[in-house]
Amino acid sequence: MSDRRIREEDVSVALTEILKLPPMDIGNGCSFSTVAATSIFVVSVILVRLLYVLYCSSRSLRKRASKPVGTLIILGSGGHTAEMLNLLAVLQKDRFIPRFYIAAATDNMSLQKAQLLENSLAAENGTRVVDNTVQFMKIYRSREVGQSYVTSVWTTIIALVHALWLMIKIRPQVILCNGPGTCIPLCAIAFMFKMVGIRWSSIFYVESIARVRRLSLSGLILYKLRMADQLFVQWPQLQRQYPRAIYVGRLM
Repeated sequence: MSDRRIREEDVSVALTEILKLPPMDIGNGCSFSTVAATSIFVVSVILVRLLYVLYCSSRSLRKRASKPVGTLIILGSGGHTAEMLNLLAVLQKDRFIPRFYIAAATDNMSLQKAQLLENSLAAENGTRVVDNTVQFMKIYRSREVGQSYVTSVWTTIIALVHALWLMIKIRPQVILCNGPGTCIPLCAIAFMFKMVGIRWSSIFYVESIARVRRLSLSGLILYKLRMADQLFVQWPQLQRQYPRAIYVGRLM
């Protein structure tokens, strides 16, 4: 009898301790459920928005309005600028107004070449280049050639902040780029703007003619992450390697 009474007392003490739990502990379960439900809702909204952006980006652009569109043109050193200027020479200039040229801060030649192109176009039309139709800007480079990866972390952060400021200032409707690494932070921010509904910028990437079998690193990033609305290649074997790319033939 004594052992049975001891066990009953132990059970009674245990029940008493359970009943003494503060009401807050019960509420913690509800709070956790609320947080989990909110998290699931937020993730669902982000996924739906992402799918919507990817769907709209993959649609044909022919039915869009034919009015002039603000255009950001990203230049790179060397052959990148030469190819981009050759492409611009055959575009309908009145469709892409205003035009904003951007090159890396350490690139001293690309913007000068772009200025020469704009001056020659203005001379042909008997006009002059005005600031409200053509602007030339520089952006910090994420990583210089030969720079260590440790120090490039800091320079990449600076480049992203600068790219954010430029994109807020320009807010282009069209972005043209063809390979320089400078385009990645600008295109990434443009894609982020699409996601949050700030600005819809159509990104067109033209791979360099030097890329015959594999995309450049910039092209591969834009292709894999589906940030580019349309990605053009100049070799048929490159298009076979990357089926979502569009083969346009050699542009040079």
